[in-house]
Amino acid sequence: MTQTAIPYVFMRGGTSRGPYFRRSDLPEDLDTLADVLVAALGAGQALNIDGIGGGNAVTTKVAILSVSEDDWADVDYFFAQVSVEEKLVDFKPTCGNILSGVGPAAIEMGLFQPTGDETEIRIRAVNTGARVVAKVQTPGGELVYEGDAEIAGVPGHSAPVQLSFMGVVGSATGAFLPTGNLRDIVQGIELTCMDVAMPMAIARAADFGLTGYESAEELDANRAFFDRMEAVRIEAGKLMGMGDVSKSVTPKFGLMAPAREGGTLAVRYFMPWKTHPTMAVTGAQCMASCALTPGTVADGVLDRPDSSPAEVVLEHASGKIDVLVDFSNDGEFNVISAGLVRTARKLADGHVYVPESEWNGC
Repeated sequence: MTQTAIPYVFMRGGTSRGPYFRRSDLPEDLDTLADVLVAALGAGQALNIDGIGGGNAVTTKVAILSVSEDDWADVDYFFAQVSVEEKLVDFKPTCGNILSGVGPAAIEMGLFQPTGDETEIRIRAVNTGARVVAKVQTPGGELVYEGDAEIAGVPGHSAPVQLSFMGVVGSATGAFLPTGNLRDIVQGIELTCMDVAMPMAIARAADFGLTGYESAEELDANRAFFDRMEAVRIEAGKLMGMGDVSKSVTPKFGLMAPAREGGTLAVRYFMPWKTHPTMAVTGAQCMASCALTPGTVADGVLDRPDSSPAEVVLEHASGKIDVLVDFSNDGEFNVISAGLVRTARKLADGHVYVPESEWNGC
């Protein structure tokens, strides 16, 4: 059977990886686009054996790039979360780890030209409207991937990609606190429902009978916990005005506990049907904001920094992630921006092939 060839760059972005496409090389219609991405990544089978997915939610992510028509941005970044074992694609969320590779990928694709030893690229996250400034290392006008930056969950060292997120409050729901409350009680669990870069329902690990220090593997094996968490998440999604979220990866779910390795807070993050092996960039911003906000479920779990900008060090399942949060608190807490350092690396490029029956390229 004839197949359709689609150009792509395969990148690791932060602690995730997947194909990066030009928007012009893919179908405009979202239903057809979803079918193409399912075929390309092999969704619907645990190993993604008939595609280029990696059999894990952090390796079935897709970035779709184009030159931005927005007056502020240089590049538009449209994200797709492809399921592993189901033939589903979620276009609602964004992904900060995959975003780490957007700047380098845009240069690789010719969508943006280096401007000096360090290139600043303004990125609009199409799914949520968030604005992000990425600083990419381009000494002598050449993109480089080797460097001294190290992030938990990725072996070795790479060139740093500095990300500064603006306009992240209420990016999905329109509100910092989508329920209007600092705390809600859902099925006996006290939650803070917050929308900063990623809409999340956040709880204390102890309220689920957990320590908050369990490994990702231990949590994934605890199906009773997952069943209870999912029921709470679905109800929280309704309270947040997000409707029926049973088939959506948002809101994400997070747990927090007191730090035990010198950080600000211990956290675990869920994608939501599997434990994240590290920590999502967007989720890190939301959990850091929750940690800094008086009156949330973080009260009593940490020694809260009171000066801005504040460095919040989150201890996750594979190490730590630092979030620098610029905020104001003149009677009402307000997040101004959040910054992180990530890394990215080009792994491959060429064409991925999908059956012509899914899309003939026209």
